[in-house]
Amino acid sequence: MTESQTETWLDAVAFNTDGLVPAIAQDKATGRVLMMAWMNRESLALTRQTGKAVYWSRSRGKLWKKGESSGHEQLVDHIQLDCDGDTVVLSVTQQGGIACHTGRESCFFRTLDDNGHWQPTEPVLKDPDSIYQTS
Repeated sequence: MTESQTETWLDAVAFNTDGLVPAIAQDKATGRVLMMAWMNRESLALTRQTGKAVYWSRSRGKLWKKGESSGHEQLVDHIQLDCDGDTVVLSVTQQGGIACHTGRESCFFRTLDDNGHWQPTEPVLKDPDSIYQTS
């Protein structure tokens, strides 16, 4: 693939004023939404090139290879762009079955109850302290 072809597909993405686009990671097998993160032009290109999800960490101000510290990589099957070009969906196979830093399958684990309170409705599959051990 030539560089001009690479630029063509990336140019179709409507990055926001910060140069970012929301990226939704969705389980390839079940369709469940696992997480939402941000991508810049470089992380989106790297994701396509490597077949592994790479995001842009706004808090750290750098590229974030999903699973680099937890081992829970996301293997990307395909990438979709919405009709406005301003949201990306990654169809992924989640390694280890844990996408969330809280040790859950999905970052979307809280449900609003009838009393207006957010209730956790998903179990912790692995203690986050054991996932992100620091030496």
